[in-house]
Amino acid sequence: MRAGFRLYGRGPGLAWPNEYGEDSWDGTERVPPGPEGWLHPALAPKQAARPSGLARDGLLPEISAVKILRGLLFVAVALCFACTPALQAELSWQTDYKKAQEQAKADKKLLLVDFTGSDWCGWCIRLNREVFSKAEFQEYASKNLVLVEIDFPRSKAQSDALKKQNEQLAMQYQIQGFPTLVVLNSEGRVVGELGYMQGGPSAFIAELEKLRKG
Repeated sequence: MRAGFRLYGRGPGLAWPNEYGEDSWDGTERVPPGPEGWLHPALAPKQAARPSGLARDGLLPEISAVKILRGLLFVAVALCFACTPALQAELSWQTDYKKAQEQAKADKKLLLVDFTGSDWCGWCIRLNREVFSKAEFQEYASKNLVLVEIDFPRSKAQSDALKKQNEQLAMQYQIQGFPTLVVLNSEGRVVGELGYMQGGPSAFIAELEKLRKG
C-alpha cells in the first residue's frame, strides 16, 4: 500500500485516515482482509445492496400514498380548467339586438349592450381580457345578463344589415366613444351606462349589481 494511507477494519465496517489524519467512518459493511489488510469499499468485491433506511423504517408505503394523492389532485385541477372553456363557449355575445331584447324580457334579465371596436380599440380589448374573459364574470353573466355586442371593427367583415343596425343603435344611444356599455332592464328601459374600469370582474359586477337592484 502507499505510504501514509493505511486502511484497516473497525467494528462491522471500514475506517481510514481523512485529510486531517483522523479516522473516517463510511458505515459500509466490512470486507474480508486481503494481503495488505482491509480494503477501501471502492476496491472491495461488489456485495448485495442493503435495503434503504426508508424501507427499513416502513416509510415507502406512505410515500407511495402521497404520490397517489398528488396525482389525483392534479387530475382534479386539470378537470376544473377543462370546464372553463365550455362555460365561456356557452356565453356567446349576440349581435341581433331585437332578439337579445326579447330574450332579456322573457328571462327577466339585464341586457348588457357593448358598443366596441373589438379589433382596434385598446380599452375595449383590455376590458374583454380583464373582465369578460374571466370565469367570475362568465358565471355572473350566465345567471343575470343577456349579452349583446355592437361592434365597429376595422378589419372584420360584417354584413350590410349588421352595419346598419349598429349605426342606428349608436345614434339612438348617442354613443360618443368606445367602450360604452348600455345597461337596460328586462322592460327595455336604460338603467345605467358603464365603460372600462379597473378592478377586474369583481368591480364590474359590483356596478352591475347596483343597477340590477336599483
